[in-house]
Amino acid sequence: DPAAAKIASLTSRELEVIGALAEGRRNKEIAERLFISEKTVRHYLTSIFNKLEVTDRLELMIFAYQHGIAALPTRLQEDQTNVR
Repeated sequence: DPAAAKIASLTSRELEVIGALAEGRRNKEIAERLFISEKTVRHYLTSIFNKLEVTDRLELMIFAYQHGIAALPTRLQEDQTNVR
């Protein structure tokens, strides 16, 4: 599975960045949460984009949700449950 190989290439820190991004956090918030600089967050995102062959944050989130490497934020999960 090509997607599984791409996911396996991610570091644990890159997965943390994806998780924080999936919660709707901005680079500054991710940096504060992970005790790194915003510049480092941008470097992680560039690396993630290259490894997963995505071009932007939206495409990254779609990939992450589709492949189970990020969960929908709780509020969105509740909203979807109420719609059904």
